[in-house]
Amino acid sequence: MNPLLLTHFTATSCAGSGLDATLAALRDARGGLAPCTFENVALKTFAGRVAGVEDAPVRDALAAFDCRNNRLAQMALEADGFAQRVKDAIARYGAARVGVFMGTSTAGILETELAYQRRDPQTGALPADFNYATTHNPYSLAAFVRAHFAVRGPAVSVSSACSSGAKVFGSARRMLETGLIDAAIVGGVDTLCLTTLYGFNSLELLSPGPCKPFDVNRDGISIGEGAAFALLERDSADASADTIRLLGIGESSDAYHMSSPHPDGLGAQLAMEQALAGAGLTARDIGYVNLHGTATPSNDAAESRALVSVFPEGVPCSSTKGATGHTLGAAGALEAVIAALALRHQIVPAGANTTEPDPALGLDYVLKTREASLDAVLSNSFGFGGTNCSLVFGLGRV
Repeated sequence: MNPLLLTHFTATSCAGSGLDATLAALRDARGGLAPCTFENVALKTFAGRVAGVEDAPVRDALAAFDCRNNRLAQMALEADGFAQRVKDAIARYGAARVGVFMGTSTAGILETELAYQRRDPQTGALPADFNYATTHNPYSLAAFVRAHFAVRGPAVSVSSACSSGAKVFGSARRMLETGLIDAAIVGGVDTLCLTTLYGFNSLELLSPGPCKPFDVNRDGISIGEGAAFALLERDSADASADTIRLLGIGESSDAYHMSSPHPDGLGAQLAMEQALAGAGLTARDIGYVNLHGTATPSNDAAESRALVSVFPEGVPCSSTKGATGHTLGAAGALEAVIAALALRHQIVPAGANTTEPDPALGLDYVLKTREASLDAVLSNSFGFGGTNCSLVFGLGRV
């Protein structure tokens, strides 16, 4: 594929609000997971909650979109000067030539949960102020971002479970390569709600403590919330060699099971191989892999088998979900930004909370963040139903 410029990006999660805080957390291998107290949830688990969302309503002109998901989206859009860079792109290309591609799994489902708690006791009717289209609907996120910047290009929400925030890069790339747009705002946002917390608990997938990806004692996931965005533009001759580029995208659907990966990670393997092929790179060119790494016994084992198949000589790798929690539909975008930070600052980030990597998995799992000479990195995102996506990012010198 033709490389695309990652001209700016930002991320907010329980590990930190903005790039500086996120980078500091990565360097120290720490995060923001804490005992879950969200909405009086009666579950023994840890969660990754972003502070201040409750006190940050969306701006008055967009009040119809007000919900936890769009509040977190607004917080992230306004961090790291990201909104201004988007406005600069709009000034260059025109509002009709900028597209919006958002990933989410539950969007503003919390609003529906809260609305059901306020139903009319006699009729069961939902409250009159509940607006499904602008809050709960998965498209509400894309519509909110589109309205936030008053752009008129195509707007798409992708909801493919935990690969959503990665697959938007593929959707944007196709629009850019066909010439329908000149720039794309891509990203993912997911926030805490009762459905995900109790849903994953019913699947017996929640860890009672902070999750420990790839640890010999891993025992489940920690649900987190997060938002991450990137601005994609076509590569150009005057772009700096140090500008981060999206080099390759691999997507697959193994459809092995509704909620379990193929035990040998065949779909994950195919996604990684496609991403490398699209980038014109080999396994030896990749200096770091950000693993999907949910910290469940079966998922980590399947991803490990896939990784060993694609990287038989080994590769430094880690899952950063120990720091951020599993942010579901936002995870692909959040970890894409983490991969970009690794490239920008030439570091291999450690996997927080993991202390004893499972020797049976055969990985070069990083326990302490270290400096490294990186030209290209790979980020994995895999979701329920076998929806897999791998992204390769690199510097211009690759």
